[in-house]
Amino acid sequence: MELLKKITLTLLVNILFCQVSISQDFARLKDAFQKSYTQEAAKEYPAAISSIKAVYDEKSYELNLRLGWLYYLSANYNESRIYYNRAISIFPYSVEAKLGLTYPLAALGNLNEVISQYEKILEITPNYSVVLYKLGMIYYEKGDYSSALRFFEKVVNLWPFDYDSITMLGWTHFRLNNIREAKVLFQKALLNSPDGTSALQGLELVN
Repeated sequence: MELLKKITLTLLVNILFCQVSISQDFARLKDAFQKSYTQEAAKEYPAAISSIKAVYDEKSYELNLRLGWLYYLSANYNESRIYYNRAISIFPYSVEAKLGLTYPLAALGNLNEVISQYEKILEITPNYSVVLYKLGMIYYEKGDYSSALRFFEKVVNLWPFDYDSITMLGWTHFRLNNIREAKVLFQKALLNSPDGTSALQGLELVN
């Protein structure tokens, strides 16, 4: 409850602050965003960045978030990280900005920082299945199957018939030599997707 109160207070304060801080008129901002979306769709990322920069206000959460994404798409990962961090400084409890920040961090190979951001997200929203799954994948690929198991189990408890989550939980049990559990999970995954390649491969190994 205390965290919820802090989030609510921060949200109200920052919304009011942002309303005051963005001095450009709404029509100009709206046009800049619209133009940037069109340019992004055409993969004209430098042009899209320029469109947003033309109305840039460092105190605007939305503008910083948008630039973080556009710089990521343009493969300028350091700049992307800067703008995502600015967005987070404005809304410290923003899950979308923290999740956005993980993309340039991952591209830069900063895996520990990626994990740190995911953990911060889970402090705010413990049942965020996307982040739980991503952490499970990170630990699985690192060979830390016990840690991976913890995250995949939680995802499957939230989404009991999700093919990818069930399959990865099956593979994790397989790596831990829990063959019976792995077989049951691969079979369950195939009820969702009968042609699922990964689950079929896993089932062949445990039969």
